[in-house]
Amino acid sequence: MNIDFEKNDGLVPAIIQDETTGKVLMLGYMNRESYEKTRATGKVTFFSRSRQTLWTKGETSGNFMEVREILSDCDDDTLLVKVKPSGPTCHTGSDTCFNEKNVAVRPFIYELEEIIRDRRENPKVGSYTNELFDAGIKRIAQKVGEEATEVVIDAVSDNIPRMQEEVADLLYHLLVLLNDKNVAFDNVMNVLEKRHKK
Repeated sequence: MNIDFEKNDGLVPAIIQDETTGKVLMLGYMNRESYEKTRATGKVTFFSRSRQTLWTKGETSGNFMEVREILSDCDDDTLLVKVKPSGPTCHTGSDTCFNEKNVAVRPFIYELEEIIRDRRENPKVGSYTNELFDAGIKRIAQKVGEEATEVVIDAVSDNIPRMQEEVADLLYHLLVLLNDKNVAFDNVMNVLEKRHKK
């Protein structure tokens, strides 16, 4: 990147974004030195306009921001820094400097995927999900086949309400199967996206 540090008295705005949730966490400023330190250390370092010195985010609070990617805008005078935060961003204790919760707005299927993963890692007595994991991959695969067949039967017989329920069952069991095989749902979505672009 050929960043233009000359346009605004040696400073460029740096928008800090959580790489996972996509939330904007804060806005800071970098000069050439703080930018180079950020790249060298992997931790976000700004130039403080009020103190006229470098400061690494988290050096006081311990809430560092690990850099995952740095992008420059079309004019090379603004940075987008994607990070993994280790705690709240704002000095007020808020997740972001815009007083937002740092959570992704994602479809429920991702939340369900997390619940299934948690059940596998932290078994719960009486959990149907744990019963499936305990029974093993053959039983999980069998349930996927059964639910798929029920979807087909209800679709052919035009029982739409029941078909919707069976599709929900099928998706759930597919998520269990994916988790058993350590495959993230996003991997499947990536396959679909790549196929769409062909």
